[in-house]
Amino acid sequence: MTVDAVIARNVRKSYGPTEVLKGVELIARRGEVTCIIGPSGSGKSTFLRCINHLERIDGGTLQVGDDLVGYERRGGALHELRERQIAARRAKIGMVFQSFNLFPHMTALRNVMDAPVRVLGLSKIEAGERARALLKRVGLAGKESSYPQQLSGGQQQRVAIARALAMQPELMLFDEPTSALDPELVGEVLEVMKDLAASGMTMIVVTHEMGFARNVADQVVFMADGVVHEHGAPDEFFSSPRTERARDFLGRTATH
Repeated sequence: MTVDAVIARNVRKSYGPTEVLKGVELIARRGEVTCIIGPSGSGKSTFLRCINHLERIDGGTLQVGDDLVGYERRGGALHELRERQIAARRAKIGMVFQSFNLFPHMTALRNVMDAPVRVLGLSKIEAGERARALLKRVGLAGKESSYPQQLSGGQQQRVAIARALAMQPELMLFDEPTSALDPELVGEVLEVMKDLAASGMTMIVVTHEMGFARNVADQVVFMADGVVHEHGAPDEFFSSPRTERARDFLGRTATH
């Protein structure tokens, strides 16, 4: 395994005539937390979705560990992977979305058990034990039989994190995981993410939570207008951003 978890080289993505990613360059290292910040509409979420091939890139290369996303090299040429191969690679990447995406007809326990049974072939007993341990880890012991509609937004997002962890991923992606939450519920989700970071999980987090980026990230990446303008250690970035675009963004954003 390489020490780099994700390597993006000149990554481009368009929707029709609109170019959303205009040559993104980024390296995220294994065992570290990379926070991607920047104004809305800068391509952050699109880039995250490209990492696990929910969106197909139009140019450049994107690598997760030793594997190219969506392709493999054979005989000196790139060949597109089949859907089954893509799914197998995607199973190594956990993703937590803004909107939880839990199955409403399943309990919290069943939501966390589902993919390990269907995708990994675990027995229901083994998957159940794993799910209970993960729900306890995210502070939801006793909520195993609750359905999503019986849980707060913060609790639902913590179930979603447990569900992603149940696949034992090598990389966790978080797409604005607190943006749909009431302010008083944000902290409980960020605490789970801090614990995850402390355990050594490789994480790429798109967030507007500047305090989290400042205190938890190993690397802060500032994206705007479809490109990475700068990146660096949090202390360095927040105290003395190098680019005018980043200075302007931080000037409009209350850091705490």
